[in-house]
Amino acid sequence: MTALRQRLIDDLHLRGYAERTVESYVAVVARLARHFRAAPDQLTEAQLRAYFLHLTRERQLSRSTITQVLSGLRFFYEQTLGRRWTILDIACPKRDRRLPVVLSRAEVWRVLAAVQTPAYRVCLTTVYSCGLRLREALDLHVGQVDGGRMLLHIRRGKGGVDRMVPVPQALLTLLRAYWRTHRNPVWMFPAPRRRPPRPVADPAVGPIDATVLQRAFIRAVADSGVTKRAHVHTLRHSYATHLLEAGVPLAIIQEYLGHSSPSTTAVYTHVTRELRDAAADPINDLVPRT
Repeated sequence: MTALRQRLIDDLHLRGYAERTVESYVAVVARLARHFRAAPDQLTEAQLRAYFLHLTRERQLSRSTITQVLSGLRFFYEQTLGRRWTILDIACPKRDRRLPVVLSRAEVWRVLAAVQTPAYRVCLTTVYSCGLRLREALDLHVGQVDGGRMLLHIRRGKGGVDRMVPVPQALLTLLRAYWRTHRNPVWMFPAPRRRPPRPVADPAVGPIDATVLQRAFIRAVADSGVTKRAHVHTLRHSYATHLLEAGVPLAIIQEYLGHSSPSTTAVYTHVTRELRDAAADPINDLVPRT
């Protein structure tokens, strides 16, 4: 490991970044260095500008991917190297205004019923029933399930913020039954054992792989006959929308989702069928009937 890479890692740890964020930012800087075949601290602002144009025009990466690259490079150049380059402000992609895809309650359960592997089905059911991000569900530890208070303690969610999320009684029963099938002392959703066999309760196994779970969900969507372009995060969007339709205040939903801003949660008011239906009569009354 080079001294520069270690310095970046140390800086990220000093700022309290999660380990996955540290790995992501280090990988972003490493890809930049490989692209130019040069040490990243030797590159110029003009080269960095060319790199962002390459990602945008030639590779046509998504906004979220470019934002992740920008975050990693911004930290490296501004915090680790102390450089204040204009391109790091210019390269910020314009925010998309797309509304999230939302499944109806019936569609959610059709998709979940089509998940073939029991472990994946229980994990995805937890994502929907508690409105979790995929990583939050996969990293769930047994000790984070408070059965007595019927709560999940989500530790270091997005932005490093903890929160408590209510657990439906049916899900709690499902989680208990599923845990008895593996009895792992650490992970609620441990990865399948590899050869040579490990003890069932071995805490070193780690959680289910995110890519594997995402693929299982996509297959289930296709098998269920649901035609919407849904992915795992769609379950979280659906959770928020269904709570809003049931009359749960937006501020409470914001707390459950772990959103730092009310405007982030407010997007669900645009995709809620019940709220649109409630506005139908006042809208019709704007124009006199003839």
